[in-house]
Amino acid sequence: MTTSYIGQPTSRVDGHAKVIGKAKYAAEFNVPNLTYGYVVSSQIAKGRITKIDASDALNLEGVLQVFTHENAPNTAWFDSSYKDETAPHGSPFRPLHEDKILYSGQPVALVVAETFELARYGATLVRVEYEREIHVTDLDAKREQAYKPTMRPGSEPPPKPRGYAEKAFANAAIQHEAEYASPVEHHNPMESFASTVVWEDDGKKITIYDKTQGAPNSYQYVCNVFGFSKNNVRVISPYVGGAFGSGLRPQYQLFLAVMAARELKRSVRVSLTRQQMFTFGHRPSTVQKLALGAAPNGTLEAVIHEAIAETSQFEDFTENVVNWSGLLYQCDNVKLDYKLTKLDLYTPIDMRAPGAVLGVYALECAMDELAYKVGIDPLELRLKNYAERDQNENKPFSSKELRECYRQGAEKFGWVKRNPEPRSMREGDNLIGWGMATGIWDAQQQKASAKAVLFPDGKLIVSSATADIGTGTYTIMTQIAAETLGLPIDDVTFKLGDSSLPEAPIEGGSWTASSVGSAVKVVCDEVRKKLFKLTQKMDNSPLANASIEDLCFADKQIKLNHDPTQAVSITEVMRHGEVNSIEEETTNQPNSSKQNQYTRNCHSAVFCEVKVDEELGTIRVTRVVSAIAGGRILNPKTARSQILGAVVWGIGMALEEESVIDQKFGRFMNHNLAEYHVPVNADIHDIDVIFVPENDSIVNPLGAKGLGEIGIVGVAAAIANAVFHATGKRIRNLPIMLDKLL
Repeated sequence: MTTSYIGQPTSRVDGHAKVIGKAKYAAEFNVPNLTYGYVVSSQIAKGRITKIDASDALNLEGVLQVFTHENAPNTAWFDSSYKDETAPHGSPFRPLHEDKILYSGQPVALVVAETFELARYGATLVRVEYEREIHVTDLDAKREQAYKPTMRPGSEPPPKPRGYAEKAFANAAIQHEAEYASPVEHHNPMESFASTVVWEDDGKKITIYDKTQGAPNSYQYVCNVFGFSKNNVRVISPYVGGAFGSGLRPQYQLFLAVMAARELKRSVRVSLTRQQMFTFGHRPSTVQKLALGAAPNGTLEAVIHEAIAETSQFEDFTENVVNWSGLLYQCDNVKLDYKLTKLDLYTPIDMRAPGAVLGVYALECAMDELAYKVGIDPLELRLKNYAERDQNENKPFSSKELRECYRQGAEKFGWVKRNPEPRSMREGDNLIGWGMATGIWDAQQQKASAKAVLFPDGKLIVSSATADIGTGTYTIMTQIAAETLGLPIDDVTFKLGDSSLPEAPIEGGSWTASSVGSAVKVVCDEVRKKLFKLTQKMDNSPLANASIEDLCFADKQIKLNHDPTQAVSITEVMRHGEVNSIEEETTNQPNSSKQNQYTRNCHSAVFCEVKVDEELGTIRVTRVVSAIAGGRILNPKTARSQILGAVVWGIGMALEEESVIDQKFGRFMNHNLAEYHVPVNADIHDIDVIFVPENDSIVNPLGAKGLGEIGIVGVAAAIANAVFHATGKRIRNLPIMLDKLL
């Protein structure tokens, strides 16, 4: 008998604090004598600043300083000092470094004043004159200048061609060739970026409340750039109001806030406006060419996938866009290519399921088109070409229940009732379409550390410097710790979001549960071992002759497995041992020698129903079934929430989201939540989530694969395929708006 929490639908342990407003975010930590910074943004996309006149702002009583490239203090010299944990190749952006303008919206000045309102007004008085240069912000305009980049850590170059893809395609009985396009998207989390830098009284230390997906990443950046001693900087980020990848890198408000605090020797807060949330990273626009060749029965004979994505003039942002096309389906002739072209925009940044959500969209739409040309059901085509082995790496999968995802998803959706003919299903004035697609994402584990402190009253504090961006990290780590030591969940406190805690990787890539979760399990196991040793030293201990394998930890007690009446309480054990606390800290490394023998992925099958008004062209997604094979599900409640949110985003990607650039100005024009459209409650109808059982002893000790990304992959393709089934019109450039259907 054990205390069982892992796998149970546990409510969020941080939920109450958020509901009552107790949870504080980066711009909500108020300290005495706090000053406020307001950013002045560039009005041109390329050129140089010829003059800045800040005199009117400086004449305002209460304005402390206007920082520009002309008076900004010296910081680190080498590019390497500005490279954070996820930085791509190139020269990272340095705010207020020079007169050169690299993109529209670039910060050109920071007004610091005693109140936010005064800083904001002062910013309107700063006069900036520019010398314009010709900019290019249109991906299509520079496709011919695309080049093969050096891939950043964490992204892999396309595998070498296998077989003879071009020859096989030319000889294929059934051929499909098309181009697919996706626009720039911005993350738009509810919480805007902000940094509150507290200048401590001794003038040596600073505490930073930052919006980030990795407090250690921001901490390292600040120490490297500004030369602070590591003992004199602390970054805290206990709550994050959404991020989706936008917080993986330190954004420019952090630099500006620390710079101002150091120079003024005052506490400073810099928060960005909603419009300024469009002045840093985004999901890159892409154009992709797919060529699929098949035998008359649908067996794939050739896959050719080429992608061009945009990046900035100063960094090479890379993603795994095309690699999935050599992995998802069995095919002996595959050629993949990935290139970048430089535009006068800020460097893109990871956005939920980076690379995969783009590449799989194109591949899965192409597979749907191929199914129609072959004349077989889209699901049958995928099953016919099911990959039992990773041909990219010539490795087996650690586990793969995708076939079961197809079966359970199709059964729940009622796929067997689908009439394959486009425009054949209707309801009144609405054309009904059913579409499906496959999803895939990596199942990764990173090095992570954790600390556990157990007290005689059975209270446990576990900590790691990870983050919770709404994914449920607080909750699942609490569950893991509580179950491992047999404690009530209310007696366990998990601490995160603090650079002074044991180091953890940034929260991204769907690896937090596997990485930090494994570290929490290991450190709690070490506490178990210490408790066990103490039981052996107790007088007349009923557990004296037992091994640790003979014991279970439950209900704040240590019991014999075969006779639970033979037990001692944790309180008894620690008091007898005269121990005030048991403290352990460990670093858990992935078992790379074992893991690297396998390809580790999570998979999904997405089934979708749309209803399209035949006259107006309006599209409603009325049903979605998402069947997920994600290893062990640590908390079905928070896991389902993850998939629901991802599906909603997939609906937005398919039908609504686009950051529109006015090419004349090189500027994002819909830089607000009124005009950057995302799904709202009225857009969302029935979403069913199925977790397909999947056992995997390879991925990590917990068997969990992570769910943050997989839920969005394939959704846009399933919707696009459903729209074609409903209307007979194939829209290959996202988002699918009604003007493209009419």
